[in-house]
Amino acid sequence: MTLPVTPEYITSLRPNEVFVFGSNLAGMHGGGAARIAFEQFGAEWGVGVGPTGQCYAIPTMQGGVETIRPYVDDFIRYAQQHPEQLFLVTRIGCGIAGFTDEQIAPLFRAAYATTNVALPEGWRQIK
Repeated sequence: MTLPVTPEYITSLRPNEVFVFGSNLAGMHGGGAARIAFEQFGAEWGVGVGPTGQCYAIPTMQGGVETIRPYVDDFIRYAQQHPEQLFLVTRIGCGIAGFTDEQIAPLFRAAYATTNVALPEGWRQIK
């Protein structure tokens, strides 16, 4: 089975695609992928968790890596409940939030078996 990979740059979405980005709990989408989500894909200002516009927000700015895990787990359950959609996960937490791919990628291990979740290039190789 060939698993999908998130493109490095996402400039448009098909109707069934969802832009998954790192946010803050307050939903202030001022920079990075959050700003793209707000300006291009309908993410609502003030919505920092879950589905918003043609996006899904995962908060990454509230503390350490372990504070992100419950939100990732919720996202994976949501994606499994919406198999008709393809979720394009950006490198959440690896920009403004300051985490590394090696810190964030393991949070998505359960998504590896989900065929409708695309992950960034290289995340599947991080153990």
